[in-house]
Amino acid sequence: MIRRRAFLAGGAAAAALARAGTAGATPSRGTSLVERARRLATHPYARRHPPLPPPFDALTYDSYRAIRPKPGAAAQLQLGPGYAFDLLPPGFYFDTPVTVEIAGPEGLRPLPFSPALFDFDPRYFPGTIPKDAPGAGFSGLRLRHPLNEPQVMDEVLVVQGASYFRAVAAGTLYGLSARAVALGTGGPAPEEFPEIVHLRLTPATQSAPPVIEALIDSPSLAACLTLRPEPGQQTVTRCALSLFPRRRLDAAGLAPLTSMFFKGPMQPAVADDFRPRVHDSAALRIDNGAGETLWRPLANPAQVETSAFLDHGPRGFGLIQRPRDFAGFEDAEAGYHRRPTAWVRPSGDWGRGAVMLVEIPTADEFMDNVVAFWRPERPLLPGVEHRFAYDILWSAAAPHAPGLASIRDSRSGRVHDRPGARQFVVDFATRDATLTPDLSVDGEGVRAEGLAAYALPGGHGLRVGFQLLPGKAERAELRLVLRDRTGRAASPVWLWRWTRARDGGV
Repeated sequence: MIRRRAFLAGGAAAAALARAGTAGATPSRGTSLVERARRLATHPYARRHPPLPPPFDALTYDSYRAIRPKPGAAAQLQLGPGYAFDLLPPGFYFDTPVTVEIAGPEGLRPLPFSPALFDFDPRYFPGTIPKDAPGAGFSGLRLRHPLNEPQVMDEVLVVQGASYFRAVAAGTLYGLSARAVALGTGGPAPEEFPEIVHLRLTPATQSAPPVIEALIDSPSLAACLTLRPEPGQQTVTRCALSLFPRRRLDAAGLAPLTSMFFKGPMQPAVADDFRPRVHDSAALRIDNGAGETLWRPLANPAQVETSAFLDHGPRGFGLIQRPRDFAGFEDAEAGYHRRPTAWVRPSGDWGRGAVMLVEIPTADEFMDNVVAFWRPERPLLPGVEHRFAYDILWSAAAPHAPGLASIRDSRSGRVHDRPGARQFVVDFATRDATLTPDLSVDGEGVRAEGLAAYALPGGHGLRVGFQLLPGKAERAELRLVLRDRTGRAASPVWLWRWTRARDGGV
C-alpha cells in the first residue's frame, strides 16, 4: 500500500525559464525518450542514487510541505498559452532525482536543480540553507491551467513518485492516482515500482495542449509514457506507452488506477466512525468487449483479495466515485464527495486479457489499498517494443451507459432473527416496475432467498433485496441484473464477493 494523504492538495516559455536560473543551460536537440528507453532496456538495470543531502534528507510530512517553489524560479513557469508548471522538491518519500528539460525552437533546455529555487519555512529550517545539494534533483512537477476561474491558474495534474500521476476536473479535488505500469501487484513477490527518471516538456500552442514525456526505468523494464493533458469539465489525459521489458513479464498491469476504500454501506461495521462512507472510489465499473457493463462495489477485505474479469477487447474500465453530495460522506475536511472518477478508454483492440482488481486490507484512510488494471493474456517479451494507447477521463460523473438503469447504491447487513443469514439491497435508478431481477449465486452449499423488487418512496428508484444463506461456505460470488420483458439486460451487472472473514464470521 502507498501512503498518500500528503499530496492530495497539493515561444514565452524560454524567457520564463531564463528567469528561473536556466539562462546558462545549453540547448540540445537530444534523443527521443522512446529511443532512450529502447537503449536502456538492452543493458542491465544499473540505476543507483545516493542518499539525499541536507536540507532534503530526513524530512517529515510537515517539513516537506514547508518547502515551497518560489514564484518565477520553480513555480508558475510558463508552458505556452494558458499553462504553467511548478517544479517539486525532493525529500520525504521522493528521493529519486528527476531530470527536467523543456523543448523549444532551438532544442532542449535542461532545468538545473538548486535549493535556491525554493523557500524554506524557518520554523522547520532555522539554519542556513546550503547553496548546493549534490545528488539531489527535482521529484516531479505540477501543471497549472485556468480550470474553475478564468484568472486562477489551478493545479490540474501532478506527476510525482515512482510513475504516478493524478489529475482533477473542474469542481473536483485530488483523489485517486494513475501510473504508467504495475508490476507484481497483488502477487506473492514484492511489488516493483518503476520510476520516472526524466521529464521532457513541450509547451502548449494556441491549438494544442502541452506534452509531458516521461522516461521510466526499473529492474524489469524501461519505458516511455507520453501524456497530453486536456483540462476542463472533464479532464482527459491522452496516454501513449512504450514498454521495453528486460525480462519476460507474465503479469504486467496496464493503465493501473490506485485508490482508497476504507468503509461504505456494504461494510458499515469496519470502523467506529461518525462518517457513513470513507473512500476515494466506490466501485469498479467495466464495459467489456461482450457488450456488458459490470458494476463491482469496492471492499476493505480481511485479507488481500484479487479478482480477474476476463475479457476480449475491453471498451473501458474505471474506478467510480459516488455519491456526489456532502451528506453521503459528512466529511467537511476531506471532501470525499468531490473526488474524481477515473475512466480508462483503450485505443484500438487490446486483445484478450482481464481487468484485475486488487483489494488490500487497511485499518485507516491514509493508505491506497485498491488497484485496478488491465492484464494482457500474453506475456510481454524482452527485445520487443509493446505499445499501448489510451485516454484517462477524470470527472465528477461516470461515463453514460445508454439504455441501462444505473446502480445508485448497494448495502448489506446481518439478518438479526436469522443467524448466519445476510441481507443485501441494491438500488437502481429506474421506476420501471416491469423489470425483473435475475440473481445467481456461485458457492458450494450457498443459496439465496426472498428475491424481490419494489419501488422506493418518493420515486427514488427500484430496490432489489434478497437474503444470502452461506451455510458453511467461506466465500460466494453474487451476480444480479435487471431484465426487461424480452430478457435483455436493463441494468449493469452488479457483482459482489461475499467472504466469511470479511463479514466477521457471520
